[in-house]
Amino acid sequence: MNHLLDTLREKLPSRVRAHWRHSTAVTLLAAVSAVLAVPHMWTVEPQVLPEEVISATERVGEIPVEVATTTASSTGRHMGFDTNVYPGDKAMRAWKESGKYEWVGYYLPAPCHKDNSWAGKRERLVQMGWGMAVIYVGQQTWGRTPHPSSKAARKAMSTPQGCNADLVGSARGRIDGDDAVAKAATDGFPKGTVVFLDVERMEKMPQAMRDYYKAWTARVLADGRYRPGVYVHAHNADDVHDDLKQVFAAAGNTEEPTVWVASGHNFSRDKAPTDVGQTFADVWQGMLDIVESNNGVKLPIDVNVAAVPSPSDQYAITTD
Repeated sequence: MNHLLDTLREKLPSRVRAHWRHSTAVTLLAAVSAVLAVPHMWTVEPQVLPEEVISATERVGEIPVEVATTTASSTGRHMGFDTNVYPGDKAMRAWKESGKYEWVGYYLPAPCHKDNSWAGKRERLVQMGWGMAVIYVGQQTWGRTPHPSSKAARKAMSTPQGCNADLVGSARGRIDGDDAVAKAATDGFPKGTVVFLDVERMEKMPQAMRDYYKAWTARVLADGRYRPGVYVHAHNADDVHDDLKQVFAAAGNTEEPTVWVASGHNFSRDKAPTDVGQTFADVWQGMLDIVESNNGVKLPIDVNVAAVPSPSDQYAITTD
C-alpha cells in the first residue's frame, strides 16, 4: 500500500482501520472521502489513488439498477457532479437515467491528477447524454511557499508530469498549458471546449501561483483550440478572475473568463451559480465530499450547479 493510504489509515478511527482490507467498495470510498473532507475538487495530493479504489468503483458500477424517466431541468440551474475516479459505464448510465444530474466533471490526465480512468470516455459519455466540465489539475502550492530555483524544482522540471509546489511559476504554466491542450485534443474534445484549470484554495496566494495560472491561460488562448477556464475556491476567486480578465484583454479577447467557484456556504440545489456571491460565477460547487445513491448506485461526489447544461460545451464548435 502506498504512503498516502498508510497516512489515511492512521487518521481513521480504529474500528474503520480494522475493516480497511475487508470493507465493501462503498465503505472504502466513503472513508477516503471523509479524511479528505476539505473544500477541493475531488483529487488527492499528489499521489495516485490505488488500483483497489479504481477497481472498487468499477464493481459498484456493476450493481443492477432500475431505470427512471425523470426529465432534466431546463430552468437555467443545471445540476452536475464530479468524482475523482471514473465510476464505470453502468454506474454512469444509472446516474444519468435517474434524471438528477445533467453533467459530470471529466478529469484529463494531469500533473497533479495522474489517474487516467476518465481518459477515452468522452464519446461514450456523450452517447449517454452527459454534459461535461473538463478539468485539468495543474500545479498546486499545497500550503507551501514555492521555491522554483531549488534543487528539487530543477529535478521536478525534468519530469513532464511532475507534481511539485516548487514547479509553480510561469515557465511550468506554459508547459502545462500545452499539455492540457494536447490531452483535450487526444480525447476528441471539439474546438472551443472550455478546459478548467484546477486552482485549489490558498490562504495567501504566492506571486508564483499567479504567474503559473496566468501563463497557463495565456498559452491556451494563444493555441486557439480551446477556451481556458478556472476552478477556484471563493476565497481566491476575485483575485483569480481579475487576473484572468487581464490575460484575456492582453490577448485581445473581450469575453469573460469561465469561472467555477467552490464554496460550501449557503448552498442548495435550487440556487443559481451567482448565488455563491461572485456575479461572474458560471458554476458553483457547493456540496463537498458526500456519498450519494442514485438508481441503487452509491458514489463519493461533489455537487455542483451550472448556468448551462454542459459547462465545457457552451462555446464548443461541433462538426457533427
